[in-house]
Amino acid sequence: MKNYNFTVNGNNYAVTIKGVEGQAIELEVNGTPYKVEMDKEVKTSKTPKLLRSEAPRTAAPKAITRSAKKSNIVAPLPGTVMTINFKEGDAVKQGDVLMTMEAMKMENNVLAEADGTIASIKVEEGTSVLQGEVLVEMA
Repeated sequence: MKNYNFTVNGNNYAVTIKGVEGQAIELEVNGTPYKVEMDKEVKTSKTPKLLRSEAPRTAAPKAITRSAKKSNIVAPLPGTVMTINFKEGDAVKQGDVLMTMEAMKMENNVLAEADGTIASIKVEEGTSVLQGEVLVEMA
């Protein structure tokens, strides 16, 4: 049994819903019993509906961006930096594993996209990073 108070055109109504069977509802308004037929069936599920606008689509960041002589290696997905295998000033070759990240309970290697020298490392071991965040600058 559910009790409701309604105000319609300034008049107060105490409504008690006695029972619901399919589209038929037994209710009482200010002590007077009524049987009401609904146009469509009342859902009795207590699970709320999630109303969400469509998420904007964004392109995945490129793994490498180049400027005049420097290139940036960015995080391919959000995660935590586990190990860093090189230090600033080290020469690397294409395909070398620069660092290992943990993302979605999996280890992911971040590779050098081209031969070069590590100009600066922007993260430390244990750092949490977001997708597209710069990890290493290469010259």
